[in-house]
Amino acid sequence: MKRIVFGLTLSMIVACLVGSVTARDLDGRYANSPLKPWFDHLASGKGLCCSMADGESVADPDWESKDGHYRVRLENAWIDVPDDAVITEPNRAGRTMVWPMRFDDQISIRCFMPGSMT
Repeated sequence: MKRIVFGLTLSMIVACLVGSVTARDLDGRYANSPLKPWFDHLASGKGLCCSMADGESVADPDWESKDGHYRVRLENAWIDVPDDAVITEPNRAGRTMVWPMRFDDQISIRCFMPGSMT
């Protein structure tokens, strides 16, 4: 019986410790990326992209272009990208990215950077 109690107690302690771990850039791959200065200054017509939102990579099936306008699928819903949110400079990252801003149940797009159309 004592082994069971000890095992359960130990499991709960480990679960609490694992749950409290926060994400960090331990190896410096993001802070030391050669693209970091470019990302820091990346902007759309809505302003700096990284100042208000974190960018997310978008898989090819989750974005599309039609008649010169874009839309992206986030959280299983298609969202139209405002024309002024589209980044017009060359995509140095090489992948499609979106900077969504979430408020309550609404998602708006701060920046959108299309990848290759292949």
